[in-house]
Amino acid sequence: PGVRLVAQRAGRADEVVDPVGVQLSEFEVGLKPMGADEEDRTVQQIRSTLARFPGITTSVNTFLVERIDETISGTPAPVVISVFGNDLDNIDRVSLQIAHLVASMRGAASVQVESPPGTPELSVRLDQARLSRWGFTPVEVMNAIQSAYQGVTVAQEYQGVRSYDVSVVMRPADRKDISQVGSLLLRNPDGLMVPLRDLAQLRQVSGRYQITHDGGRRVQVVSVAVGGRSIAGFVSEAQRRVAREITMPKGTYAVFSGESEALGRSQRDLVVYGLMAGLGIVLFLFLALKSRRAVGLVLFNMPFALVGGVASVMLTGGSLSLGGMVGFVTLFGISLRNSIMLVSHYEHLVGKERMEWNGETAIRGASERLVPILMTAIVTALALLPLAITSGEAGNEIEGPMAVVILGGLVTSTLLNLFVLPTLALRYGRFDRAE
Repeated sequence: PGVRLVAQRAGRADEVVDPVGVQLSEFEVGLKPMGADEEDRTVQQIRSTLARFPGITTSVNTFLVERIDETISGTPAPVVISVFGNDLDNIDRVSLQIAHLVASMRGAASVQVESPPGTPELSVRLDQARLSRWGFTPVEVMNAIQSAYQGVTVAQEYQGVRSYDVSVVMRPADRKDISQVGSLLLRNPDGLMVPLRDLAQLRQVSGRYQITHDGGRRVQVVSVAVGGRSIAGFVSEAQRRVAREITMPKGTYAVFSGESEALGRSQRDLVVYGLMAGLGIVLFLFLALKSRRAVGLVLFNMPFALVGGVASVMLTGGSLSLGGMVGFVTLFGISLRNSIMLVSHYEHLVGKERMEWNGETAIRGASERLVPILMTAIVTALALLPLAITSGEAGNEIEGPMAVVILGGLVTSTLLNLFVLPTLALRYGRFDRAE
């Protein structure tokens, strides 16, 4: 239920930028229009259905989440464990142990080893003595095998401004049977036809379809999709258990990366830059208002906004994403603007209109700034409401949490700005011509 169409992509092109194993296949599943909760249920049903097939590992992601994860770590998964070392067998063994360990943890939706060992391969080992006897060179034999099974470009065809390669390759029926590889006939310089089995040893072996390197170091990657718990909590538990339960051979070590690491780095950067920006804002406010009390009243509105933002995060699952943190920064800016409008208007009433600073002046200032503050909040809320309603849906993984935080903070900030801040200003404010 909920699935609109399914398309499968199997195999790979001859020339690819991202090589993948021939054992991988990708399904593109189009869903019917639905809400975020229904979409989550549909994705869980797809995962449950795929889990019933023995001997396969699967990963289910939305397009945007997969592209973001791939941009962050090079792997389409939120948690990536890279095992580095010099010995490929040690790397593979440790990677499989880590994969089994994290698969048993709560929240592990799927676990994959990027280039697992044990991939069946056909080994063609040329015999130099036989090659010399029949007049072949190793390059000639390998080129002949490549031409027969992969194809070779022999010409180009032009249609208008476009050109197409013309390739020659054996018939598909002759390339399907692996036992017939040894029967491939090769012509030597004298014109004699010699089967490949007379020139090389052919046998099926277990190997790897690729050996991955990162920064000149051999690496095996374990990717983990997480569901039902926070990624940060999952990574923290995985790091503790890997350090405690997995014995690393000498020269082999594991590095955790992915969404959790990128989120932590982004959060640290956002906090540092936010503090620097906040310091600059305080200095500019003091230069504009020329009163420590007025600056304090303006900044006191930020906890009002924080209350609503935190409450909205807790009500929507309690997980603070990078989009949510950006929402807090935006929310603080809107809240400061509203409080500056109110405090500066109090200064105008006292300093320009020469009113006495008392309860009547505080009420008048709040009532005269009621419409501008409400209009700011309402217009912002109406613009963000569609994003908040569709938060969690595919394609809205960043803007949705941001909109939820801003909306929640606007509610408390606006109410407290209109009703609590005037009271605080009346009690602690000093608006007179002397200041």
